[in-house]
Amino acid sequence: MKQRTLLSLLIILFVVLADQCIKHAVMDNMMLYERVVVTPWFHLLYTQNQGMAFGMSFFGTWLLALLRICAIAGFGWYLVRCIRRHYPMGFIVCIAMVIAGALGNIIDNVLGYGTGQWLNGHVTDMFYFPLFQWPDWVPLLGGNTFFGAVFNFADASISCGAIALIIFYHKFMTRNDA
Repeated sequence: MKQRTLLSLLIILFVVLADQCIKHAVMDNMMLYERVVVTPWFHLLYTQNQGMAFGMSFFGTWLLALLRICAIAGFGWYLVRCIRRHYPMGFIVCIAMVIAGALGNIIDNVLGYGTGQWLNGHVTDMFYFPLFQWPDWVPLLGGNTFFGAVFNFADASISCGAIALIIFYHKFMTRNDA
């Protein structure tokens, strides 16, 4: 149990610190919407959004912040439960990655990045992978960039944790005791 707890805390700490360091390096060294082309398929593109996936906005960021705090508390409770029940280490790692990513993004929101208003900040994004352009003749997609999302380290942690849960633990999660 101590190993699972320590590993969970280390993952959460590492992801949150790495995410915040990357975000601050971008905010301190780039202008908003500035782009650095690292390779033709990988760019650093400094953007800020109100915190929803792909920059969507349905309601105020303060409400989103409160919902995220509740979600993090719920996932934290679930992580403790998983540790106490000796769930597989990989499962616990995935849950810790989701929590860590959510914490990384909520920090931006709560501290007011981009707005200076507590609980009303914007999430800083910077990773952009314009892998290719769809040919113009492709219906609905023609001319658009394949995977045009801009994201951050916290988003990547959430996505990797969730995808790994689905791929490796989908049967485990459907059990009654999971």
